[in-house]
Amino acid sequence: MAVSEDLKQRKGVSKKQRQPTDAKKGEDNVVAQTGQTWGRTRDVPLSSVIGVSMIMAFCPLLVLYFWSACTYDECRILGPALKAVDDPQRFLKEFFPVPTNEGFALYFGWLLFQGLCYAFVPAKVGYGQTTPAGLTLPYVVNGLRVWVITHALYILGSDLFLNLYPLTLIYDHWPALLVAANCYGYFLTFFTYAKAHLFPSHPADRKFSGSAAYDLFFGIEFNPRLGKLWDFKLFHNGRPGIVAWTLINLSFAAAQAKILGRVTNSMVLVNILHVIYVVDFFWNEDWYLRTIDIAHDHFGFYLAWGDSVWLPWMYTLQSHFLVRHPTDLSTPTFLLVLGLGLGGYAIFRAANNQKDLARRTNGDCKIWGRPARVVRTQFQTSDGKVHTSILLASGFWGISRHFNYVGDLMISAAMCWACGAHEWILPQFYLVYMTILLVHRIERDHQRLVGKYGKYWEEYCGVVRYKLIPYVY
Repeated sequence: MAVSEDLKQRKGVSKKQRQPTDAKKGEDNVVAQTGQTWGRTRDVPLSSVIGVSMIMAFCPLLVLYFWSACTYDECRILGPALKAVDDPQRFLKEFFPVPTNEGFALYFGWLLFQGLCYAFVPAKVGYGQTTPAGLTLPYVVNGLRVWVITHALYILGSDLFLNLYPLTLIYDHWPALLVAANCYGYFLTFFTYAKAHLFPSHPADRKFSGSAAYDLFFGIEFNPRLGKLWDFKLFHNGRPGIVAWTLINLSFAAAQAKILGRVTNSMVLVNILHVIYVVDFFWNEDWYLRTIDIAHDHFGFYLAWGDSVWLPWMYTLQSHFLVRHPTDLSTPTFLLVLGLGLGGYAIFRAANNQKDLARRTNGDCKIWGRPARVVRTQFQTSDGKVHTSILLASGFWGISRHFNYVGDLMISAAMCWACGAHEWILPQFYLVYMTILLVHRIERDHQRLVGKYGKYWEEYCGVVRYKLIPYVY
């Protein structure tokens, strides 16, 4: 197939860059992605470097701040700040959690167990999207089995059955686990940064921005691995991150039951909504391989520390809040919030299923009873090969380019509002964060697809005008 002038101009492919799709053949001749390749931004302005530097400095402090607010100030968002003014010595004492041997043993034992499960639990092999260097990589897809095994063993070993430890084990060691998780998150960030320079898994997919801070934050390697299948990105997001999410909630629910003598319906609702979201992730793990986390993001602080610390501590704020502030919702409120969450999930899943169906059938399918409308595209990888793809413009994807995120935000709102509609700000943080995250993703995705598809993306944007909410954004 001849390479169009539009593709040549956008890709700037040289013979020196061309590599075979086999990751093991000829790849060592390429230093990294060069020229105007699609994917992670390579040439970044000073403002971006300053921005990521501030995030790396601010976000770890924000996690500590929220932990301190919940632990010592009954989840009052201004509690630590007022304390810093009135009693700085007490503020410093309560701002930093204390490490313990037990906390480190539990955390690194947890990582070891998840690593062994990732490597040895029977799995099918899924494949991600073609990378900018032209590689189509295999992934271990066994997350649902690992999630079931992990939760079953945790419950079996607890005081409900074998009495090896209390079901509140995670809650009991929450401060010390935060210290251990931060140590690992920072280690992983710097290890993968060094690995990208010294022994990268796929050199042709690396990107160097010229800024150490930017490369540290967003990562240099696209898919750092140990061997052929042990993928850092999929493992850390799915295993110690998302598997832990519902396990943490379970332990916090047990803590509420221990303190209060029962579990409130709001805690039950939070656990239900989180379980639905997490199980859906693992049930559709093969589909996840083609989403922005795997198909676009490189592996740096953003994912290394984020999956180790930010996800487990900030995504579970609702259950932590409900331990400190037990809340019982009225039956109508309970059903309304549950309905919002289930409705959001239905939109989220239906939209993603539509896109998956269109991909599997190459657009030869029906969406909402009508033939799917698609924009057929070409894109080029840095190995010089031209590929074809489709952009779906039917069903939810005809309403807006990211209507699945509307469902995601509805679920997020339900998770927060399950804590009750009152003056407390902290349990609503997740909705604010997800709104910022998804809007930022939409803009990042737009820039990536402009670079990847060029005129085809412009055509698609002409067909589907709105990014998220019709007539709004």
